[in-house]
Amino acid sequence: MKITVVGAGAVGATTADNIIRRELAEEVVLLDIKEGVSEGKSLDMYQTAALLGFNTKPIGSTNDYEKTKGSDVVVITSGLPRKPGMTREELIGINAGIVKGVTENLLKYSPKAIVIVVSNPMDTMTYLALKESGIPKKRLIGMGGALDSARFKTYLALAMDVSPLDIHGMVIGGHGDTTMIPLTRLATYNGIPVSRFLSADQLEKVAADTMVGGATLTKLIGTSAWYAPGAATMMLVESIVRNQKRIVPCSVYLNGEYGQKDICMGVPVVLGRSGWEKIVNLRLSDAEKAAFEKSAEAVRSMNAALNL
Repeated sequence: MKITVVGAGAVGATTADNIIRRELAEEVVLLDIKEGVSEGKSLDMYQTAALLGFNTKPIGSTNDYEKTKGSDVVVITSGLPRKPGMTREELIGINAGIVKGVTENLLKYSPKAIVIVVSNPMDTMTYLALKESGIPKKRLIGMGGALDSARFKTYLALAMDVSPLDIHGMVIGGHGDTTMIPLTRLATYNGIPVSRFLSADQLEKVAADTMVGGATLTKLIGTSAWYAPGAATMMLVESIVRNQKRIVPCSVYLNGEYGQKDICMGVPVVLGRSGWEKIVNLRLSDAEKAAFEKSAEAVRSMNAALNL
């Protein structure tokens, strides 16, 4: 098993580090355009092997895609990070060109790889990668819902003063401050609806905090977050390479599901060795369906800027 992570910034390096610690592959290639960065971070990670007890070998590469040859899973984190006050949508013009070039180079050396897109605006970058690459849709996955859902569960756990491990819930729709849809109605505390523990006002606040979860961290840190994004990406990789069949909200290509066509958006999917295996159809309420439609309109608006 071989995994490549493109982009040795905070998110990419944290993703690679998590993958290495979980020993999800024999080799993990970390690639970046900045001279020496990926090599240095890979060596730093490898020096923890004797301390942490893993056998995965990290390999650094400065823009040499030949080193990624034969990868089973490739992760794209390339692109500019979001700055304070900047929306994900504003990143589209810059990051579209980056993601297109990276996707082409990766598939040149690993034509059968499963591609995970992390770069923002994620739904639009996932759609771009799919359209430009022409690979089967089930091998192209956008990582957004896994992260948003983790934040949702965290805010629920904080509001209830319980362990996040006992909270189950998901966020669907677009991966944006105004487009994501935290499904408070379906969230549970070990099988018990969270509505039994939290008031409508409390649930509304949890949903609102979730939607600005990324922006909140950007304001506090001064740049995009990396610990949770890196862990969320690793979780997708693990479900794929270990064929775990986990249900995870991911941005995938819709062709009639949830009433949408020719768009990539966050919906629950089963993840396995071949990529996303099937879309799980939730029974949404009328209000949730309306929110999903509104979210789709916003994502389509961003996709239109790609001029495909």
